[in-house]
Order: sequence, then structure tokens, then C-alpha cells
Amino acid sequence: MNANVIPSGTSAASVRAGATEAASGSDVLGAVVSPAIITSLDSVDVLAWVAIGTFVGAIILEWRDAIDGARYVAAAAWALFGVFWILMAPYYHYEVNSPLQTVLAIAALPLCLWAGYLLLQGRRSLLVLSRAVAFMGIIYLPAETIPVFRQWLIEVTAYQTHLAMDLVATSPGINEGANGYQSRFDFDPDETATGRTTYIIMACTGLGSMAIFGGLIAAVKAPLRRKALGFVVAVGIIWFLNLVRNVFIALATPHGWFQQGPFVYVATEWVGTVPERTSFWVSHNVLSQPLSVVALVGIAYVVIRLVPEVLAPLEEALFVLTGRELDLADALGTDAGAEPETRKSAAD
Repeated sequence: MNANVIPSGTSAASVRAGATEAASGSDVLGAVVSPAIITSLDSVDVLAWVAIGTFVGAIILEWRDAIDGARYVAAAAWALFGVFWILMAPYYHYEVNSPLQTVLAIAALPLCLWAGYLLLQGRRSLLVLSRAVAFMGIIYLPAETIPVFRQWLIEVTAYQTHLAMDLVATSPGINEGANGYQSRFDFDPDETATGRTTYIIMACTGLGSMAIFGGLIAAVKAPLRRKALGFVVAVGIIWFLNLVRNVFIALATPHGWFQQGPFVYVATEWVGTVPERTSFWVSHNVLSQPLSVVALVGIAYVVIRLVPEVLAPLEEALFVLTGRELDLADALGTDAGAEPETRKSAAD
């Protein structure tokens, strides 16, 4: 869950709308976001569409057997994709207060440029990874950038979290969050330890993780039945774990589960957040985000067993990261069944 945190009983405009509000001088979201960063969010959405559209162009050229053209277009797409991520780094740092996401966004630029360079040098096997990124964007971007889709997904996630919370504690109900949607958990500030609550945003829906596996599965050639099974299993596991994470953060934040001295000191002195926001920062940034990475690795293992062909784009991703040819199929004892033209091959 990547919920934003606000004082209970107050309202705030969505960061996308370009402003934050606070009552009685309280800090909203625990950080001051500069207008330049806020304004850039809409423009980076456009850049994301352009990058994904360029990846799709490379797919079309590959389908037409114009492999050299596909490599050049995919290289341009990777460059645009890298610029997109570096532009997101200030948002992750100042708004989300996430060291992990900030580091990953910064690291994405050189890695994307490296992938593009490898394509220009003739590594056509990277086209399978390019296809995966294209399908990831096709799955994720409509919900992220089209308001009606985004609102529906956020409100459904908030309602499901509300129902799940009632199974382990008492849900306070839902009202309008800072994003203008029915997504905020209506805790009474006079009855909670921190006087704060959370509201669901797009990143809390789990769609990003679902898009990763959906893109990997869609990018490879395998029997439709196995691909459908792998997708359903991955989405089901992600949905359940995401729901557990949302409930954990939604309860930890108002009830102050992590308001102990050492945590407060690190959150305020090192991260720069307000003391009352400590439990949110610990439950969300320190615990949930790293555990999400571990969960993704576990889900990837399950998907590989069902659709071993996804090892092809994964091996290409590892080559970009390490510069080494790795045989994951051999390491995992799996018959990857990867496409002959993409298994560690370069252009002739």
C-alpha cells in the first residue's frame, strides 16, 4: 500500500491537482512538495505514453520481421523510459518519502540507456524484454492516467480494504480522501494515538505488480492455457497480499504501532517527516516496501513453474543488470522453452 497520510478530520487536495492543504498548520503528507514537482506529474504521464507507444512500434516492426528497425525503435523507447523514471525520482523522494523507490528511479536511467545501447549494438534478444515492458504499460497506464478508470480502481480497493479491516478489527468506514475519491479511512482523530489516517491512492491497488507479471506473460510465446493460468495465479496472490498490506498500514498509522522513540528519531531527524507520521513511514516504507520485493520474487518463482517461457525476458533483464549471460532454466531445473531467436542471441 502506498497510501498518503493526512491528519484525521482535515482535507487535502490531490497532489495531482497541484496543491496540498492542511488544517491548523499541520503538515500534509509529511513533506513539502514544490510546485515544479507537482506540475511535472502530468507531463511525465504524457512521456510514459510516448515511451510505451514507442515500444509498441518496435513490436509491430518485429512482427513484420523488420528486426533491425525494431531494434532501433526499441532503443529509442528505452531512452524515453529512462528519462521518465529519472523525472519521477523527486516525486518519490519529496512526496512519497521512499528511499527505495527513489534509488530505483535514479538507477533506472543508466540501466535503460544501457539496454538501448545493447540493442543498437545488435542484441536483438532484448526485444523480448522490450515487448514485456510494452505490455506492462498497456495494462497499467490506462488506469493510472484516465480518471474514470483510476477512480473506479481506487474506490474498489478502498472498499475491499474496509471489508477486510472489519474481519480483524473495526473499520471506521470510508469518506472522501485528499484525491477526491471515496478512499479515506474515517478514523476519529480524538480516538487514535496519532490523530492521523490514510487514504488509498493508485499505488495501493497492486496494479503495478499485476502489470509486471501480465507483461512478462504476454510477451512470450506459450500455450494460451498456461499463460492464462499463470496470470490468474499471479494476480490472485498479488491481490491477497496487497489487501493484507493495506489493512496493516491502515491500522498501524492511526493507532501508532511504531511511535516508539528510536523510530520517531529516525523518521524525524533522518527522513524529515513529522513525528505523528512515524507509524505510517515505518509500516509503509520500512516494512511493507522491502517485503513487497521479497513477495515479487516468490510470485515470480510460481509463475516460472507455470510459464517457464518468462525466463527469457527475466534473463535479459539480468543481463542488463550484470552484463553476464545467465541460464536461469538450468539453475532452477526448468525447461524454459524460450523462443529460439531470443534465448541469449544477438543479431547476425
